[in-house]
Formats: sequence, C-alpha cells, structure tokens
Amino acid sequence: MTTQGKFLVGVALMIAAVGYLMYTGIRETSTYYLTLEEFLPQKDALANAGVRVAGRVKSGSVDWNPKNLKLNFTMIGLDQNGQPVDTPDRGLAVHYQGVLPDMFAEGRDVIVEGEYTPGADTLHATTVMTSCPSKYEAELDKVNADSQSQTSAFTLHPASLS
Repeated sequence: MTTQGKFLVGVALMIAAVGYLMYTGIRETSTYYLTLEEFLPQKDALANAGVRVAGRVKSGSVDWNPKNLKLNFTMIGLDQNGQPVDTPDRGLAVHYQGVLPDMFAEGRDVIVEGEYTPGADTLHATTVMTSCPSKYEAELDKVNADSQSQTSAFTLHPASLS
C-alpha cells in the first residue's frame, strides 16, 4: 500500500471514529421535548424513556420536604392562550428529589426532565427548571420612550445643513 493509501485509510478511520462518537453522544443525551398536552396522549409509549415536559405547577399541589429534599407536585397543561387547563384527566404527578429551584412556585411555568413510570402514573424528574418569560420582556412604554429619544438625538438642525 502506498503512503497516500495509508493516509486515506487513516483519515477514513478518524472520520468514522468521530462520527461514531457524535452519534452515541446524541443518542444518549437526546430527550423528547413535549408540552403536557402532547405528552399525555402518548405517555405509555414514552414510558421509561427520557422526556422533557413543559407545563405549569398546579396551585395547592406542592408538597416540599426540605429535610430530605423531596418534592411532589402536579403539573397541568396550558391552552392555546396560555391559560391553565386544570381538569382531573389533564394533570401529571411529578416526583423530584434534589435542590429546589429558586424561582419554583405554585402557578409558575416549569420544564421537567425525567422518566415516566406508568404503574405509578408519575414522572420521576431528574431536573426541574422554572421559566418566567415576562421577567425578560421589556416594558413597551420604556422601549418607545428610548427609541424616541434616540431618534431625536440624531435629528439634524436645519442650520447645520448650510
């Protein structure tokens, strides 16, 4: 085999090794991301698989024990207008053990990552993330005032054109 042939075989082996590592890395860390409305109809099919489910913490359902760091709550879905859908068949029990996220509260939107156990009808979470999109939205009046002040700063005075 010529030197060029050995080089091509070496490059092919390196590309195959990198491809294999990328494939196994993606396969092991990939999870389904679903809203609660998408998850509930197919929860049995997704049993014991990694899932990430978005929903809202039902008011009055939080059971937090800081001594053993166990958290149980019910997650409810949201309708198309972002309003909670709180019916008995539209909730999902969530069990989590770990540090409580800072912004976790009743009525807060959460994303829960874990595995669903069909016998217990519970999602055993490994990660609970809170979201608060309104916190990061700019106030509309302030944005308009800022844009007007910037526009007036660049307005040319008629005398400056001569």
